[in-house]
Amino acid sequence: MDTQDVDVIIIGAGISGIGAARELAGTGRTVRILEAREDMGGTWDLFRYPGIRSDSDMATFGYRSHPWTGERSLATGDTILAYVHTAAEEADVTKDIRFGRRAEQARWSSETHTWTVTHRDVHTGGAEQLTGRWLFMATGYYRYDEGFTPDWPTLSEFEGTVVHPQHWPEDLDVAGRRVVVIGSGATAVTLVPALTDRGAHVSMLQRSPSYVASVPGRDETGIKLRKWLPPRVAGEANRWRNIVRSMAIYEFSRRRPQAMRDLLHRGAVKHLGPTFPVDEHFTPEYDPWDQRLCAAPDGDFFKAVRGDHAEVVTDTIERFTADGIQLRSGRHLPADVIVTATGLNVQFLGNMDLVVDGETVDPAARVSYRGMMLDGVPNMAFAIGYTNSSWTLRVDLITEYFRRLLDRMDREGAVAVTPRYSGPRTGLRPLIDLASGYIQRGAHLLPRQGRDGAWNVRQNYLRDRVLFRPGAEKDEQLEFTVPARTTSGVGA
Repeated sequence: MDTQDVDVIIIGAGISGIGAARELAGTGRTVRILEAREDMGGTWDLFRYPGIRSDSDMATFGYRSHPWTGERSLATGDTILAYVHTAAEEADVTKDIRFGRRAEQARWSSETHTWTVTHRDVHTGGAEQLTGRWLFMATGYYRYDEGFTPDWPTLSEFEGTVVHPQHWPEDLDVAGRRVVVIGSGATAVTLVPALTDRGAHVSMLQRSPSYVASVPGRDETGIKLRKWLPPRVAGEANRWRNIVRSMAIYEFSRRRPQAMRDLLHRGAVKHLGPTFPVDEHFTPEYDPWDQRLCAAPDGDFFKAVRGDHAEVVTDTIERFTADGIQLRSGRHLPADVIVTATGLNVQFLGNMDLVVDGETVDPAARVSYRGMMLDGVPNMAFAIGYTNSSWTLRVDLITEYFRRLLDRMDREGAVAVTPRYSGPRTGLRPLIDLASGYIQRGAHLLPRQGRDGAWNVRQNYLRDRVLFRPGAEKDEQLEFTVPARTTSGVGA
């Protein structure tokens, strides 16, 4: 096995991993990024289904240090992938990536104060080891190799094509074909107009409705600001404008759920007309933002449903047939292609084994510190973004804090830093606390969050700016290990 030493090992070259590498660029620290795929971009390299796009505004989804300059409010997957490439090249971090390397295990040694990561070549199967002072996990929280498909015993009876959006065939031609999209989340809402544009007749089959809101396709205000102001100033202005707007919408939804329900209902009626059964198809039982809202740029989803080549069906599956789906209501949905837009499989730390001094760490038995470290695990950080706003907003805060934490360790001569949790361990909520089906299915795999302070995960950017403010790395709940002495963060 080949061994190579670096300061920081980053697992994953998606938007979080590239963000971490950008933050460390120019600091003099050596970095190696291990990426199992053959390209950077993570989600935006993996998902190739028609219409794939962001579901957050790009002014906040882009890095603060590399402002988004596109005109679209919600960008397409290929433009986001190109943006990640440009951001990596600008910071000269592409050279630090080793593609086609799947990390399988990370072992921490308190004797050497290093992590040893065993990774394997996805093509040859050859194993190597890489050692580093720090481990930064940028693997997201879902499985890349497999999406979620319910256990349908009769699915094998269907004689047509079955596709999961996570693994979309490049050669799939839907023109003139009957397509049933099973699901009601953001992926399904994106697929319906994209498939009708390709000539398909689409039925979106949902067991229960989701909230769908029309949003402007072009960021007209952002375009004007970029004309009037210097690029950096315009980028920051656009970022804050969208932060305030998204937070206001979220807080209004949580404080006045019925009023938000009414607004979304009126919006659907406006786009679909007064005779459309909005109550049946677009009025969920849950409150807005118990699950993420689905965004439709310029109302494209509503336009497709209002047209002649798409429909929404709210019903349950009785069984699959050779040429479609038999519903409990008695209706039969004919299909040539079935798309199972039924969600993701939760996976934490990329299914990599984490071992500290010979003991395997169960992340679900640990409490997360600032939603980026685990109690009792030295020199390890991870990136999890917001669920109610742009992912990258929180990743930026985490990576900036991470850099400052490393700076403080260097100043103090520390070789390790470990969060120490002393609160209750029962009755704690999972790190990601959403009512979405895929989160509920996988919540038992996630770390817990505490009830207050640095152990509580806030879905609020302004509060997190305080939590991650410069100087916050001086915390008595962080144990700094300095040769010949061990100190807490305060006063050390």
